[in-house]
Amino acid sequence: MVVGLGSGSTATLMVQRLGERREQDGLEIIGVPTSVATAVLAQHLRIPLRELDDVSSLDMNLDGADEVDPQFRMIKGLGGALLREKIVACAAARRVTIITADKRVDRLGVNAPIPVEVCRVGLKHTERRLQRLGAETRIRLLSSGAPFLTDGGNAIIDCRFAEIADPEELDSHLQAVVGVFETGLFLGLCDLLVVGTNDGVEQLASPAPRNTGCGG
Repeated sequence: MVVGLGSGSTATLMVQRLGERREQDGLEIIGVPTSVATAVLAQHLRIPLRELDDVSSLDMNLDGADEVDPQFRMIKGLGGALLREKIVACAAARRVTIITADKRVDRLGVNAPIPVEVCRVGLKHTERRLQRLGAETRIRLLSSGAPFLTDGGNAIIDCRFAEIADPEELDSHLQAVVGVFETGLFLGLCDLLVVGTNDGVEQLASPAPRNTGCGG
């Protein structure tokens, strides 16, 4: 199988487990990583890797999420890999999201801000445009005070909204802002939700239509 390998703390545990399965059970997979950090980990575990353009499609994408609502709409990107994560997810025939129970929320934005990946040119101008949409914004910084940069060399502005009543509409407005490359709203991109609880693991099929075209 050709499998998209997500990024973040949960995805790290997933990649480590895949590496163990490959060693112990002979699991045959080719991984398509969504970040440099995931690629380095997978290489260390001897998981064969390919770039996305080197494969015609992905059988499955495995990733985590920062928040998931009852319609399986998600916020992702607190780890800073949202653009690559969404590109890989859109190329996968099946999208599996792995979370702990605390990541399930009644509505998006309760705990997590929406990361928005933007061009570094005119960064503060883009931030002001996002503020005009009602966002309380913060340019993501490193501990040194320098702007955090994604693997693609872009900046991230974390956006909080008082209420996200319509994630689809909000995503459209954010995507229309000049300077924005991608948002951390992942809509219709979870076919199966795997939830780790104190009592075991739940597997839940998505109740919502899937995003097949990823055109918006």
